[in-house]
Amino acid sequence: MRILISILRKEFIQIFRNKVMLPFIFIVPIIQMVVLVFAANLEMKEIRFYTVDLDLSETSRKLRYEFSASPFFRDQGTGFSLDEGEEMLLRDKADLVLVFDEGFEEKLRKENHSSIQLLINAINSAKAGLVNAYSEAIIRDFNQDVRLEWLGLPAFEAIENIDVSYSYWYNPELNYKIYMLPAILVILVTIIGMFLTAMNLVREKEMGTAEQINVTPIRKFHFIIGKLLPFWVIALFELAFGLTIGKIFFGLPILGNLALLFGFASIYLMAVLGIGLLLSTFSETQQQVMFLAFFFMLTFVLMSGIFTPVESMPVWAQKVNIVNPFAYFMRVIRMILLKGSGFHDIRHEFVSMFIYAVSILSLSVWRYRKIH
Repeated sequence: MRILISILRKEFIQIFRNKVMLPFIFIVPIIQMVVLVFAANLEMKEIRFYTVDLDLSETSRKLRYEFSASPFFRDQGTGFSLDEGEEMLLRDKADLVLVFDEGFEEKLRKENHSSIQLLINAINSAKAGLVNAYSEAIIRDFNQDVRLEWLGLPAFEAIENIDVSYSYWYNPELNYKIYMLPAILVILVTIIGMFLTAMNLVREKEMGTAEQINVTPIRKFHFIIGKLLPFWVIALFELAFGLTIGKIFFGLPILGNLALLFGFASIYLMAVLGIGLLLSTFSETQQQVMFLAFFFMLTFVLMSGIFTPVESMPVWAQKVNIVNPFAYFMRVIRMILLKGSGFHDIRHEFVSMFIYAVSILSLSVWRYRKIH
């Protein structure tokens, strides 16, 4: 026990003396939380639309005003040529072009139907899908209002309406920052647990201190625990610090049990620490381990469901995601914080992560070689 305490003391002193690692642990996470929570946003509130009005009717003007009144759209002007609208798209000055053909209102009055052409910039498919959905909603509502206004109703006939009241559970205001903040915390905690652990272990190799430690009577498990435990503690501190910042500055709801969250985070960190240790056994320099860690981090993050649900991925990708620790923690932290889920709700993820942590740590310790 005395040997382990000495190693831990040495590691904490080494971490706090490192002028590069210290800001990376305490300053960078704050900057990333503030920047990424606002930047990593899929909400569309500045959709630029341009109108090509060949009809010049009251109905076409009213519909254009409906788009202008929406908080999601910004009017970029009106033209009278389809070529002008296409040029606005090509020059990236508009995301949407509304095209009203000549006789739009007349055909609507006489034949009870007409058509509008929507030209959407679909370079970004996700953005294009949202633009199309918002546009269809505005046109559908406008169509209902026009039909009621034009068709009219007899004095004795009462209009029958179905009023729909929407209630959004777990995020009533549809605040995207609330959805993204837990995901950003997962990434920050993982950077501490996996990336810095691997870097610290390989740094010992580069400096030559690993060989010096290997010829001492220190046992392998002493050395491994001494190397991993400080980053386990720091990562949990980062999680607590991030939750505090989220609660104070972003109004992050914390509906579930924090003890349950930290319990799962503790097991999760054992898994990512094991991955960091495993990567260090395959690397001889910090540059090598950086490339390896970057590859796994990028793959894990993109497949974790940070932006889109895992359920929307192809079946083969969902099966591959079994080995992605990010996906487990990303789901659990949102369930606990936003839904107030208990252990019964996350028991599958809890058991899976425990098995994952034991397996990856066992493999990492087996891969580590200590010279006697």
